[in-house]
Amino acid sequence: MKNRVVVTGMGVISPNATGLDNFKQALKQGKSGIKFMPELEALNFGCRIGGAPENVEAILQNHFKRKKLPYLSDSVGYAVTAAIEAWQDAGMEFPVENNQTDWDTGAVIGSGVSDLNTFATHVAPKINAGKVRRISTRVAEQVMSSASSARISGILGIGNQTFANSSACSTGTEAIIEAVWKIRIGLAKRMLAGSTEGASPYTWGAFDSMRVMASRFNDQPEKGSRPMSATACGFVPGAGAGILVLESLESARERNAQIHAEIMGVYANSGGQRNGGSMTAPNPEGVMRCIQGAVKDAGISSETIDAVNGHLTATYADPLEIRSWSEALNREPKNIPYVNSTKSMIGHCLGAAGSIETIASILQLQGGFLHPSINCEDIHPKIEPFAERIVRSYMDYPELRTIAKASFGFGDVNSCIIIKKFSRS
Repeated sequence: MKNRVVVTGMGVISPNATGLDNFKQALKQGKSGIKFMPELEALNFGCRIGGAPENVEAILQNHFKRKKLPYLSDSVGYAVTAAIEAWQDAGMEFPVENNQTDWDTGAVIGSGVSDLNTFATHVAPKINAGKVRRISTRVAEQVMSSASSARISGILGIGNQTFANSSACSTGTEAIIEAVWKIRIGLAKRMLAGSTEGASPYTWGAFDSMRVMASRFNDQPEKGSRPMSATACGFVPGAGAGILVLESLESARERNAQIHAEIMGVYANSGGQRNGGSMTAPNPEGVMRCIQGAVKDAGISSETIDAVNGHLTATYADPLEIRSWSEALNREPKNIPYVNSTKSMIGHCLGAAGSIETIASILQLQGGFLHPSINCEDIHPKIEPFAERIVRSYMDYPELRTIAKASFGFGDVNSCIIIKKFSRS
């Protein structure tokens, strides 16, 4: 019999808020974290707006004395900050200053792109100038793909498997799925799971060159991220981190830990880049099979899903995604679960998107509400049949019990999780 998996801790670093309570209030208020970025203008980007967390270093200094503050890149700093918050939220002790190793806890912390900012500003210039020996000996700690999971492991004394995953924009949700599988089969009692992404023009530039980032709202940043809107013109880049502490129900009960929610079903697949799928587009059948796989794994009827926190990036794929949810769940347009998009407020945080949005989903479950999808007052014509189920203003929803969260990424990869309000039965 597989172990039940529950969420006992959460930490979030987001463009519109830092910390769980602040993030929850920002979601309720429909607060945008998108701002004009002069650096992007100076670099002649088409999209000159984005979402980046603020005051992260100040938060880190609350946990570390200045002389002990770790040497961190933005993405690792976001991950460490969110992980510490999640660890403390789970009722675990911090700082961990003893010499003990926690063999029962592991970590999987992913990222869509490694630290290109350090490569571009420190590594490449010195190598190109023939000054390899001038590169700091600490750079390798920043640029390795597993930098975040390794740093968190050292801070918290984690002794179970500690690794990184990367599956483009599906990374964060897949990290959670990987952790769930390990706990289910008894390879770990608990796992820190999530993802992080730094705010860097060297990451965002590739997407700007593809003309898939929003460029028509540079003078109105807060209106730039427009999932499901008829006037959507591409995604707004974002950055941040979301980390969850997942734990077997047995372990959580032994610790008398708070339980935020239960992960009921998980599924990940690929569309194989066939039947319309490609490196940059999803195979619709793969998307539907992923959603249906998660529902089946949860052991529930699709009729019991109350809400969907979609991937929904403000690109041409939004109408296709909404249609896929309807067909996969066999729910008519006026009867599909309520749908919202956290990206409308924080932009597309790339590899960090899935984990931040999962935390948004759990906060909604706990609070009995659905946050608005801002900037979609003009619903896309192809989404119009579903308009009654698109959450465009804050909604009290005390009956909310089950929410589905999915992420889809370049390479035609898909991931979906089914999250339920915790019941002791």
